[in-house]
Amino acid sequence: MTDITRRDFLNGVALTIAAGLTPMAQLSAQGPPGRYPPALTGMRGQHAGSFEVGHDLWQHKTFPLASTPIDERYDLVVVGGGISGLAAAWFYRRADRSARILILDNHDDFGGHAKRNEFHIDGRLIIGYGGSESMQSPKGMYSDVAKGLVKDLGVDIARFETAFERRLYRSLGLSRGVFFPREAFGRDALATGDSTATVDDDVDKSPPNTKPLREFIAQFPLSAAGKAQLIGLHEQTKDPLPGKTRRQKTDILEQTSYRDYLTEICKCNKEVADCFQGRTLGFFALGIDAVPASDARIAGFPGFTGLALPAAFSPERAEPYIYHFPDGNASLARLLVRALIPSVALGNTMDDIVLAPFDYRKLDVDGAPVRIRLDSTCVNVRNAGDGVELAYMREGKLHRVAAEHAVLACFHSVIPYIMPELPRVQREALAQNVKAPLVYTNVLVRNWQPWVKLGVHDIVAPMSFHSRVKLDFPVSLGGYRHSRDPSEPICLHLVHVPGEPGRDARTQFRLGRTKMLTMEFADHERRIRDELDRMLGAGGFSAARDIAAITVNRWSHGYGYVENSLFDGKDYKAVLERARQKSGRVAIANSDAGGDAYAHLAIDHAARAVRELVG
Repeated sequence: MTDITRRDFLNGVALTIAAGLTPMAQLSAQGPPGRYPPALTGMRGQHAGSFEVGHDLWQHKTFPLASTPIDERYDLVVVGGGISGLAAAWFYRRADRSARILILDNHDDFGGHAKRNEFHIDGRLIIGYGGSESMQSPKGMYSDVAKGLVKDLGVDIARFETAFERRLYRSLGLSRGVFFPREAFGRDALATGDSTATVDDDVDKSPPNTKPLREFIAQFPLSAAGKAQLIGLHEQTKDPLPGKTRRQKTDILEQTSYRDYLTEICKCNKEVADCFQGRTLGFFALGIDAVPASDARIAGFPGFTGLALPAAFSPERAEPYIYHFPDGNASLARLLVRALIPSVALGNTMDDIVLAPFDYRKLDVDGAPVRIRLDSTCVNVRNAGDGVELAYMREGKLHRVAAEHAVLACFHSVIPYIMPELPRVQREALAQNVKAPLVYTNVLVRNWQPWVKLGVHDIVAPMSFHSRVKLDFPVSLGGYRHSRDPSEPICLHLVHVPGEPGRDARTQFRLGRTKMLTMEFADHERRIRDELDRMLGAGGFSAARDIAAITVNRWSHGYGYVENSLFDGKDYKAVLERARQKSGRVAIANSDAGGDAYAHLAIDHAARAVRELVG
């Protein structure tokens, strides 16, 4: 078995807070007085208030642009305050230290998908990541430009070697496990001691405390035939595609889903395929019905040894998955904001950024060279003479600003609606980037003793609502201490990806988004409590007793679209190129421009966009 998690959500803000842990207590306990979005619980991510104006645009609502005067002028306006938008402002300021910059974002916090969640319990701060998870393989996958930026921000990659306590869970005898729900397999079962390495193994190349393959599979609630087929997949020596050339085999793998490969080529039954169905969700946002067998092979899934193909290389597997701040890549966003607006927080290192109190009142100050304006949704961008004019909605009121340049670091799928003057072929290319829905939920629990009793720290659940449930990464940095004692509180991280198996990728994403937006916080809470009780109950876990708080980070537009050989032609790279073309004084950034959802791509395309504008 294998599991992989990726890199680099419409209803209110209902709260599930245990006694003694209130929203106001969280707000007042952290940082200066005033609003502090990271401390909010309930429904976060793309929260209520962040997307309604965007949906108005999608439904072709018009705005009174001609009658709205221009009330501010800047050298650069950036649309989107995620890592790419913040990096674009950083690169522009490096080219022109006197530049005046406005960054607009539709959320109540900066960082985009790099979201920080905070909890307070018994006088202790617990930090979690609600979005962009880690710096993926920064030594090998980062360009010189991206490496240069993170270095200039004070990030020392080697520091993670000591900050990430790679052997903590091993020292407690914990392993990875697989949960089989009764709805799909007849009875609930938790198999522990997963004996195969993963594409982003956060501990070591060989997983700790594993069981021999046959002993591990013996725990599965499968028929004898199913267990034998699973073992055969892992120990396979016979070629499942006899008589085919290497090129023919490669073509077949690219055009066949991994599920069809298992059932039609390897002749596995449905229960075996179901053992893998959701294990790709965290990485691809798709189940194995829509993941090419070629990608499954690269990711390390079984069933390919007998093909005798050259070893598949995955750059994600070349480095340990340890480059993680306690709040994920939200610390990169915080470092960028502090570099752009020094008065927002004290400090100058990657260590002190973790606990640095941020004064959100300093983000948008009259006369400041860089201003970040939250809760502001851009509705129109157009080239006008020797500059750019932009319009945005804030608190129900339309505003217009002018600038010498603009960088659109927002979702590619939004750009055709806010900049209709773009050529049709470019708008069509931009619309191809249908982002995947994704839910990252952080659950604060009072202790993690049930996990120790069960002997697991990470559970994948291929046929459950949550495809993965795990203890938080063991990272202690900058005065922040991760829980090391199972009697202490800890943050659990849960992943849910809605979809519609059997459809093409873009259709699955659209239908999954519709499902997501019909769910209220209470719906998520019921699922969370039910599945945690069923997964961990044998270890003594009780959701009613042990859960202290829940933050659901709902990303209805999550991962950027990634080329998929099952559904995309050989020209998809040309589609990306058309989509990101500069138009007059407007350039386009975001990781969408690079065709994936990595933080380093967000940085690279911010740098490219600024180069296109100022050289």
